[in-house]
Amino acid sequence: MPINCAALTESLLESELFGHEKGAFTGATAQRKGKIEAAAGGTLFLDEAGEMSLRLQAMLLRAIEEKEFERVGGTQTIEADVRFVVATNRNLEEAIKEGRFREDLYHRLNVFSITMPPLSERREDIPLLLDYFIRKHSSIRGMSGVSQEAMKLLESYDWPGNVRELGNVIERAAGLGTSELIRPADLHETVRERKERISGKMKSWADGMNDAKRAMIREARELSGNNVRKAAELLDIDPSFLHRMIRALEEKNDTDPPEPPTP
Repeated sequence: MPINCAALTESLLESELFGHEKGAFTGATAQRKGKIEAAAGGTLFLDEAGEMSLRLQAMLLRAIEEKEFERVGGTQTIEADVRFVVATNRNLEEAIKEGRFREDLYHRLNVFSITMPPLSERREDIPLLLDYFIRKHSSIRGMSGVSQEAMKLLESYDWPGNVRELGNVIERAAGLGTSELIRPADLHETVRERKERISGKMKSWADGMNDAKRAMIREARELSGNNVRKAAELLDIDPSFLHRMIRALEEKNDTDPPEPPTP
């Protein structure tokens, strides 16, 4: 069961998570189960968990550790064994230092973590995501694919809004386009402007960042004797992520490709 912690006020999120008793507040005309109670025996996905208030974080910590809670306005203790999966776009370690996120809750949640690289660092996913979004919006006008010119723009754009931005761009193209293929004219102007930045003399931000990544990877590999696992440790990243970065940077710099990594 999913819940978006950033889409609700503190009071509404509390009621959504823990439920409420009849008469607990104005408009509470009947008892209502919360998502934690409803998800008992299953999984509750908390999206944007970094947006929760400190008070709700304390209540959530108890529900996770003790597997019990009370509804808003209630006194009865309710037991619920739930698996929690959370996501956030915030740096929670920085939020802890700033006093905006509880350290004890962070360590309780951080049993197994997955870091999702930004879309600009996994451009090989763009064609797969395009296929998904095209099929999702194909009913709008029978859209079936992307022209080669549009694909070049989509693959070279930096996607600061990540997958959500890509989805919005394709949905817009589906509504405004006039053919089965998405063409450059169907794309948002911020994506089309990328062509002008590529053709300009000034190095783009993405190209500059790629050069910096190449330099850091080259230095780490020299220090590690070209051992990718040791290089990944020096860079404090996962070895598989380093492999993907090396492959992506090789594709962008055919004139000076890095040497193959040592397993």
